[in-house]
Amino acid sequence: MSDETYALTLSAPGRNALSTALMERTIADLRNAAGRPLLLSGADGVFSAGLNLKEVAGLDRPGMSRFLGLLDDLVDALYLYPGPTVACVNGHAIAGGCILVLCCDLRVAIDDPAVRIGLNEVALGLEFPPKVLALARDRVPPRSRERVILEGALHDPRTAIQLGLVDEVATDVQATARAALDRLAASPRSAYVATKQALRAGALDLSEAQRRHFQEHIVTAWCAPVVKQRVTAALARGRSE
Repeated sequence: MSDETYALTLSAPGRNALSTALMERTIADLRNAAGRPLLLSGADGVFSAGLNLKEVAGLDRPGMSRFLGLLDDLVDALYLYPGPTVACVNGHAIAGGCILVLCCDLRVAIDDPAVRIGLNEVALGLEFPPKVLALARDRVPPRSRERVILEGALHDPRTAIQLGLVDEVATDVQATARAALDRLAASPRSAYVATKQALRAGALDLSEAQRRHFQEHIVTAWCAPVVKQRVTAALARGRSE
């Protein structure tokens, strides 16, 4: 793998759950990578189990607005990263973790039937923030988009490839992902970046109406007692697994 490659590893408590601290750190890492070919993976045999539900459960409305706004910033930073990106999906990639997988140019998952990949927000009673939904709409193939988003199921890697959540599976996921990144990085960088930017231009742009809906409805809905109860129940199930 090229010496220019930037290896970014998600590492945090709760199976690399996306906390405020991890999202801020990852955005800073993406800035520091400065367009170098980027390999994104997770620590300790997990990609990311999604948002840090423990933090989500304790947020008031202003805190929730900041937290979900930070998720939007992370999606922008990774999806519009000015260089090639490959997700090395070396373990579970659930909800927010799957969103980060979808942000990457190419996605390689470990060939392990025990691994789960998917968007289970609806199953948890969580409405998608508009930017996250825009990303899913742009990246999940039309043939499977409604199944993936509305069913809210978690899938093994071979099913995930059929649904278009990942591009390939491999036993040696690190080596395969690195080789994929080398292939992408072999193209002249200026042409690659210009074409990527043209392909994705405007895909995540939100109207003023969508921004108001986010603040007035989505943030409020995520703070609702019934949603907090579902989040707390999901935490309890996770601790019992």
